Amino acid sequence: MKSYSALQNGSDIRGTASDMLGRAVDLDAQAAWDLSLAFGKWLAAKCGRPASELSVAVGRDSRLSGPELQNTVGDALFSLGIKVLDCGLASTPAMFMSCVFPECSADGAVMITASHLPADRNGFKYFTKTGGLDRPDIAEIVRLAEEQETPLRDDISDFESFGLMELYCAHLRRVIADGLGADESEKPLAGMKIAVDAGGGAGGFYVSGVLEPLGADCSGSIYLEPDGLFTGHVPNPESPQAMEAVCGAAKAAGADLGLIFDTDVDRAAAVGSNGKPIARNAAIALAAAIVADSHPGCTVVTDSVTSGHLREFLEDKLGLRQLRYQRGYRNVINKALALGWEGVDAQLAIETSGHAALRENYFLDDGAYLAAKIAVKAAQMKKLGKGVEDCIAELKEPAEAAEYRIPVKAEDFKSYADGVLSAVTAAVEAGELPGMKLELPNYEGVRVSADPEHGNGWFLIRKSLHEPLMPVNVESDSEGGAEMIKDALYGLLASFRGLELS
Repeated sequence: MKSYSALQNGSDIRGTASDMLGRAVDLDAQAAWDLSLAFGKWLAAKCGRPASELSVAVGRDSRLSGPELQNTVGDALFSLGIKVLDCGLASTPAMFMSCVFPECSADGAVMITASHLPADRNGFKYFTKTGGLDRPDIAEIVRLAEEQETPLRDDISDFESFGLMELYCAHLRRVIADGLGADESEKPLAGMKIAVDAGGGAGGFYVSGVLEPLGADCSGSIYLEPDGLFTGHVPNPESPQAMEAVCGAAKAAGADLGLIFDTDVDRAAAVGSNGKPIARNAAIALAAAIVADSHPGCTVVTDSVTSGHLREFLEDKLGLRQLRYQRGYRNVINKALALGWEGVDAQLAIETSGHAALRENYFLDDGAYLAAKIAVKAAQMKKLGKGVEDCIAELKEPAEAAEYRIPVKAEDFKSYADGVLSAVTAAVEAGELPGMKLELPNYEGVRVSADPEHGNGWFLIRKSLHEPLMPVNVESDSEGGAEMIKDALYGLLASFRGLELS
């Protein structure tokens, strides 16, 4: 019996599509065929129309396994009678926009990507006109795929080529031009030096298709050409190596702004004119500062690992409200959507990983759109003789920060992790960790603050969304404080034999 449940990764599909790194392939042509047929059937039911009346756009990132998977996905959809639009090398946000742009108006879209994962991995992200699919939708598609019995075919490939990225680039150029109150023909980014690092992923289009036509000097950009092996560095704004590379490129070019994207361009981070990174908490602060210009007092939904200093900046300096929620970009987006339905003015949903979604942009986590908004702000600040980093000059940084990922050896890791979290909560409430108290409200794991004598900071312990791990984030405003907090937590966890604490 077929089993594809292991390929579900929350709200998308991910697996090993190549044996180049020695791992066994589980996302092969048969799996791609079955899952694509399942998506086509699911979409027809969702739209309430026969498959022959539907159109689906299909795109991919730069991975070497992408073209073959794209053909298989297209073949499967075409075999159902669906009109297939071949978008070639594309970005994940552009694939959603294929359902929005009137020139395309696809009923659904498939993006073939595994985001920042290694080059041997690949996967599928699915969209409809209402946005990306959620976990229950993916589970239903997996169920349908496991029941699928139509034999694999690879002899169809009769698809219509569609220039989606040209439409998408034009859309982004309008965002920047409108933000600067100019026409594209006026070259509103003239005089700006912007260094882009695409990491060999799908983001190289941003230079030739967006920034340079608006007059920007992007000569200091690196890794723009698609490279399915990611030989320069992994395309991931959370990677220290990647951030070091884009900071170096921006400094070498004397750039006013640096931008870096992940493989499929749904995430981004920046570099200021001072050559320093604007990522994680700083990226959230900058995005919020931009949103605050047009939506004063609105709510920003973030993930759970943001710092106390970020809350101080958002609420005390910008006059916004922060809801610190859960990890997972779909979680923060869905929470912001829910707040909107309740009448709360939630304008930004953003993770420290670089996923940022704005209400004005369909709550789509779109790194290129965020980069456009940052480019506008950077150009405005340059006219004032300042850098974009000056927008967040009042954001404080901790003296120390650390992250630990504790393996859970117990067979049922989720239940075991829940027991650990309950024990930590009980211990803090009972005063077993001196100088520490629970931070409430809290929506994920256990977050604890430490007074100045016991670490002068905080820790968050939670269970991973997908892996048998318990991540721990620690921050302190004192030298040596993070180690003090870590040692206190270690002493509490040492009795749990199902945790690997070495």
